[in-house]
Amino acid sequence: MVENTDSLERMARSCNAASMIDILARFAAETPSEDIPAAVRARAALILADSIGAIVGGMAEPEVIAFTARLGAGDTTIPGTPQRAAPAQAALLMGTAGTWLEMDEGNQFAKGHPGMHTIPAMLAFPPAQVSGPDFLAALTIGYEIGARVGIASALNPAMHPHGTWGTLCAAVAVQRLAGADAPRMREAITIASTLGLATSRRTMLEGGTVRNLFAGVSNQMGLTVHDMLEAGFTGSQDDLSHVYGRVVSDHFDPTAMTDALGERWEVSRNYFKLHACCRYNHAALDALAMLGPLNPAQVANVHVETYGLAAELSDPAPRNVLAAKFSVPFAIATTLLNRSSKVGSFTLDQVQREDIRALAARVTVTEDPALSAMLPDHRPARITLTMQDGTTVEAVTETNRGDWADPYGEGDIREKYDSLTARRWQDSASAHVWDAAMTLDNADTLANLQDAITAANLAIA
Repeated sequence: MVENTDSLERMARSCNAASMIDILARFAAETPSEDIPAAVRARAALILADSIGAIVGGMAEPEVIAFTARLGAGDTTIPGTPQRAAPAQAALLMGTAGTWLEMDEGNQFAKGHPGMHTIPAMLAFPPAQVSGPDFLAALTIGYEIGARVGIASALNPAMHPHGTWGTLCAAVAVQRLAGADAPRMREAITIASTLGLATSRRTMLEGGTVRNLFAGVSNQMGLTVHDMLEAGFTGSQDDLSHVYGRVVSDHFDPTAMTDALGERWEVSRNYFKLHACCRYNHAALDALAMLGPLNPAQVANVHVETYGLAAELSDPAPRNVLAAKFSVPFAIATTLLNRSSKVGSFTLDQVQREDIRALAARVTVTEDPALSAMLPDHRPARITLTMQDGTTVEAVTETNRGDWADPYGEGDIREKYDSLTARRWQDSASAHVWDAAMTLDNADTLANLQDAITAANLAIA
């Protein structure tokens, strides 16, 4: 049994960063599943279901299909394909597919996507006997540790956050499933801290699809950490604060790692996505939606003022689908012309449409420092449309739909799940997977979920 939260916080204030790893390791290894509030485990189940949907939807993309064909044979089931692979390759593929459509959940405080850095490794590594509540507890705790590293550090702005601290999400969750004690969990944390990628932010801005592999690599590394531990590998005393305070970041706040640990759960502060593009676009798209239906033929130009990270997404002529998902001008233009921001509005055909490109060329994006100062609690934007007759309409939003402050309903997330899984699975089979994931907290084993995924895969044409 772990010590109470007050005791953990007192230790954190009086200890150095290396000792805080001991606190984190004990918390990750020893927190009883039943001590995690039922509402938190329910949120983890919703994240699981949503992430499976993102994985299956991504499995329909041509590059992912081609990549799947290059994997070797194995016994691990992969949602969205009848092909099986070895666990590490399956985790790599699931993380890659789950990222591809930009529909996976995230955490604005961690500045990344913990769920898709946790769940593929877990699906590739379920032990023979694990209950549903224990699986959800492992998901919650893996998510928690990785997200807190994201919160405690300030990555080099030139880095993309995918594939960095996410390795800790996967490694911790897998060790939790494996029944690791605190010393072994500590070793996993220090080893995983050194196995992140040196990612490039330019990949997302320029449409370098190598970026879609980053989360997959983190999941693969999470399983590799397990194999390393089994073989006797070790890390150093404090790789965590060294890597995230000196190597990839010049700031690391150890106290953020233990602040309200066991009381504030990061899965409960996550966000879900319905717009099929980078979340930095979402503030502008949410503001656009506030204006109601508009006739795009009457729009002369659009100006978006937003926070700095979003203002970087200013390319009006993206070269491919990934670059389009990281372009505010394209997102505004395709949403106006298609009256939708779903997956179908972000395809190669849409990227090549002359009317969308012409409208995107009339969308400008600038940073408003006052809006940047509102991060991380808010994700604001102001959008002004000038119409052909010279009149203007404007809308402002401070937060994004789908986050902890303005959440989507479960029905909205289920509708998204259905639309994504329909790309590979039959409706009835997809529904069985959703139900199995959402009732996992009452399941003695993972059998229902595993069987439902297998059945859905077998029906793929």
